[in-house]
Order: sequence, then C-alpha cells, then structure tokens
Amino acid sequence: MTATDNSIYISDKAKSKVRQLMQDAGVAEDASYFLRVGVVGGGCSGLSYKLDFDNETKPMDQVFEDNGMKIVTDLKSFLYLVNTELEFSDGLNGKGFYFNNPNASRSCGCGESFAV
Repeated sequence: MTATDNSIYISDKAKSKVRQLMQDAGVAEDASYFLRVGVVGGGCSGLSYKLDFDNETKPMDQVFEDNGMKIVTDLKSFLYLVNTELEFSDGLNGKGFYFNNPNASRSCGCGESFAV
C-alpha cells in the first residue's frame, strides 16, 4: 500500500471479513451501514483500536472510501489513524483484525494497543 493522501485503508482480506461479519449481523443488505473505526484510551500501550458497524454519521466525522468500502472515524481518532491500513490475519500466530499504523511509535504484544 502506498499512501497518496491522508486516508484510512482496508486490505482485501479485511474487507472480505468485514462483509462476512456484516452479513452475520444482518446489516449487509442495508446500504446505510458502514465500518466505524476509532481510537479509545486504554490498553497496555495507552490507546486501543475500536471497530463497529454504524449507520449514522456525526458532524465531525471523517468519511473515506477504500477498496469499495465506506470507512468512518471521528476527527480525534483520525489524527491517530491517518494513513493506517486495516488488515486481517487468520494465521497461526494470531487471528483477527490488526492495524498497520505508521503513526504508532510502539505497540504491545497483543497488537490491540499502541502509543504515539
């Protein structure tokens, strides 16, 4: 992935898993739903990632489209997530979503928390 502008990206594998989870949640057919990503305080490195499905944007939300998927984040989280790519791994070393975040100065062993 080469970041050409300030955005949030999603890999093919992560997109496919998000679509499957949207199907499981019964919201895949509703075009108003999108993937909301965010950053919250907590975790062993100070900040943690948050993923959810949502169908309402808020006034300060930043809206992106990558790989055919609508991704929304709040402005505060975007400052931490600029040019981050959401990935998904189903390998033996760890299963689940993870973030390739060029802004993180360090991350913890679990991969769910980071610091800047």
